Amino acid sequence: MKVSELSRRTGVQVPLIKYYLREGMLPPGRATAANQADYGEDHVRRLRLIRTLIGTRGLSAGATKEILDAITAGQEDLHQVLGIVLGVRPAKGAGPEPAADPAQGPDENPEGLAEARGLIDAMGWDVSPGNPATRTLAEVLAALDHLGAGVDWHSLLPYARLADDMAELDLRQLDGGDDPLAQAERAVLVTVLLEPALLALRRLAQEDKSSRLFGGAHADGTDEA
Repeated sequence: MKVSELSRRTGVQVPLIKYYLREGMLPPGRATAANQADYGEDHVRRLRLIRTLIGTRGLSAGATKEILDAITAGQEDLHQVLGIVLGVRPAKGAGPEPAADPAQGPDENPEGLAEARGLIDAMGWDVSPGNPATRTLAEVLAALDHLGAGVDWHSLLPYARLADDMAELDLRQLDGGDDPLAQAERAVLVTVLLEPALLALRRLAQEDKSSRLFGGAHADGTDEA
């Protein structure tokens, strides 16, 4: 396909496609003339992945290039691919993986860190030291404690078990065959793009359960007979 067709199919404007080509984020097409080339389905897939990593994950063009280079340079291990997509593990050439929890830096030892690690240990989860979700969990637990909510990491164990079940369901869908680019695309789909849908499902379920457990009025605000 010509670059115009590639643009139409992916929604990426031609000047941006040419930029990705110049930066090496997109491999060159098959030359058909001095200034023309044909592009294939791999270009379509790679462009869609670039759009998702930059537009949805919020990565820079440089970081996205490193991820794509790592994926196409032989890092076929699905666990590694998933770690790269989630930002838990660096791509090759992106520098060494943090040796210690980033929360241990100066003035960055958040309250609730011990609580967060207590929950992680109780679940038996094997997670990277630099996983930013650990810090997020610590900050939330500290905020709940400050509010006197009576919620500690033990209270979150039922939620953690549900999250564990969801993660297993996620990973069962990560079968992209032997193509690392397809694996990465699938990883982005089920770990990044699906998150808003999961939150929406939770909100819908909360309204339903609230109505069943506490509701004494119709949805239109009128009292039940």
